[in-house]
Amino acid sequence: MSIARITPHAPRSSSTPNPQPSTLNPSITYELNTRCWLRELSDRAGRSVTLADVPQPEFDRWRAAGFTHIWLMGVWTGGPRARAHALGSQRQRRAYADALPGWQDADVGASPYAVAAYQVPPALGGMDGLQQFRRRLQADGLKLLLDFVPNHVGLDHPWLRDRPDLFVQSPGRVPGAFLQQTALGPRWLAHGKDPNFPPWGDTAQLDYRRPETRRAMLDQLLDVAGLCDGVRCDMAMLLLNDVFARTWAHLPALAPQPADEFWDTALAAVRRVHPCFLFLAEVYWGLESRLQDLGFDFTYDKTLYDRLIARDAPAVQRHLLGSSARSLAASAHFLENHDEPRVASLLSAAEHRAAALAVLALPGLRLLHDGQLARARRHTPVQLLRRLPEPPDPAIEAVYQALLPALAASAVGQGTFHLLAPRPAWPENPTWQNFLLIQWQRLPAEFNLVVVNLASHRAQCYAPLRLPDLSAPVWSLKDSLGPESYRRSAADLRAGGLYLDLPPHGAQLFHFAPTS
Repeated sequence: MSIARITPHAPRSSSTPNPQPSTLNPSITYELNTRCWLRELSDRAGRSVTLADVPQPEFDRWRAAGFTHIWLMGVWTGGPRARAHALGSQRQRRAYADALPGWQDADVGASPYAVAAYQVPPALGGMDGLQQFRRRLQADGLKLLLDFVPNHVGLDHPWLRDRPDLFVQSPGRVPGAFLQQTALGPRWLAHGKDPNFPPWGDTAQLDYRRPETRRAMLDQLLDVAGLCDGVRCDMAMLLLNDVFARTWAHLPALAPQPADEFWDTALAAVRRVHPCFLFLAEVYWGLESRLQDLGFDFTYDKTLYDRLIARDAPAVQRHLLGSSARSLAASAHFLENHDEPRVASLLSAAEHRAAALAVLALPGLRLLHDGQLARARRHTPVQLLRRLPEPPDPAIEAVYQALLPALAASAVGQGTFHLLAPRPAWPENPTWQNFLLIQWQRLPAEFNLVVVNLASHRAQCYAPLRLPDLSAPVWSLKDSLGPESYRRSAADLRAGGLYLDLPPHGAQLFHFAPTS
């Protein structure tokens, strides 16, 4: 793995894929389920709490944890048609019962991803409340991330009535289409979809083969960009020209698809107005690098998530060592989010700790989810307006209370990094394949080494360190997450590397400094 330096959130385009090196403080985004979170704040306060008057301890907690961005998931307006779909789906009703036994119809809203308007409803504080919340974030050195849903709109969006030509249409009844009364008469419009799954019945599919659709959605994106510091773009790969053409080949548009990619044009347009705006893409199917080339600062690393959850340590190591430095620095790493099961329902506490250090110690954007730091176990469907209270797990709270400050005080996420390839401790010992080794250096004479054994058994390896070119004959190393402290000869470290012997799911953060 060649040396890499973290790059700031700066404009990029396909014509300039490799930005100039710079230094960036670590980026940690905290996702909130806005509707459930405000409901819980209201219950605790005994009054209605909105974005306009969130209690100050929430901001203090985020600042103390070292978060850089707060992602308000589920802040936009839905509508009655989308909510009716959420209530009418038997599959969803079973999911509600699993997450919230005894739920009532009043506990269900429209999906946050069936947007009727990019407006904050009064119950959440309205647009003024959003701006007050953003100003308070800024006062604490934090930034605001919001959702942008580019592929489709909800059934309650006024464009279905007023601008039906913006949508994928059918000449008649076909699977996945619905009859819509519009200002131009009845039209068969397509529901939004991922080509690998059934359509989303609470949405209507925008047609990106039409220039007028692209112009309308660019205007919408520019409006949203004026309200926040970045957006998480839902299912961003669905808009790629070839993906879109394959998905909707059975319902052709009247006009040929534009030759340029929507994202290339749209991101450049936003950054002309907001140069430091952050773009995060939800993306799958190996298309991450294409969206990075089109200008996204960060793209989901679902491959890492899947392999961590599968407990496939060698596959984790292969994936990371096989990724370019640029790709790693432009990836969003996570253990859970609103789409995935709670990590505490999948991994033991020891596995959770090791995986958390692995995710948090990588370059790029680190995504943490509301409830993850207290070991919440129940996954809440995004349509629910409240969630079942779960007592926090002191052991997991202690893990993050140790990890986050230790990482913030280290070089992790700053300066240069090397992903190191472990060496076997001795012949016939394959346990080196279970290690993740990341070296970070910010100061000339000091560096940090992250060591994680992802296996459920003891493992050994040698770490081929990259020592600074100093004359110091001895190095001291201290684990910032535990009591271990050692001294090692520079000659030995250069000759054979650092010998490591870790217990199952062992996780360490060493600080190295020269000593006499």
